[in-house]
Amino acid sequence: MKIFALLLATLMSCAVWGQSFKKSICEHRKTYKEAFKEEGSPLKPEEIRYLRFFKPDEDYRVTATFTRTPDEQPFDMITSSGMMKKYVKYGELSFEIKGETHTLEVYQSIRLRATPQYKDYLFIPFKDTTNGTTTYGAGRYLDIEIPDIQDGKLVLDFNKAYNPYCAFSDGYNCPRPPAANHLRIAIEAGEKKYGK
Repeated sequence: MKIFALLLATLMSCAVWGQSFKKSICEHRKTYKEAFKEEGSPLKPEEIRYLRFFKPDEDYRVTATFTRTPDEQPFDMITSSGMMKKYVKYGELSFEIKGETHTLEVYQSIRLRATPQYKDYLFIPFKDTTNGTTTYGAGRYLDIEIPDIQDGKLVLDFNKAYNPYCAFSDGYNCPRPPAANHLRIAIEAGEKKYGK
């Protein structure tokens, strides 16, 4: 019953927002919450209601310039447990938010790129100045796919930033954002700190 009420409230919010951008973010978050019902989720169904998000904000949906870095060597990205995961830097994104230019590195998992289902999957872990206050202290993630990059451009939407599983429970190996992806601004978009 609580889950039904949550989904109903989400759908009502979509109707109230009305605008296509806000509706698309609402639908994205609905799908995100549904994924927590799958096996292996760090949350119980009744805990999904404690997920928190910033209001959708188009100022944090930007067109970034993408630069490919094809000669990079694989490296070990440290995780929350101290274990390492193999990634390679795939490229760099340059973008403006509120009149300031910023860059983020884009990574590709060595393990996932060998899997047909995830061969186009790219990963952007990042930190910003909201970490530890309104958002999870260890940083947040964005996912993109290679076909999302068109003519050296990519729509980077921080409204889709999400927490790693480590934000909800121990026992996971969550990659830590490298220093190159520590932004010196507040990204007040996407998922907030878990509410429970």
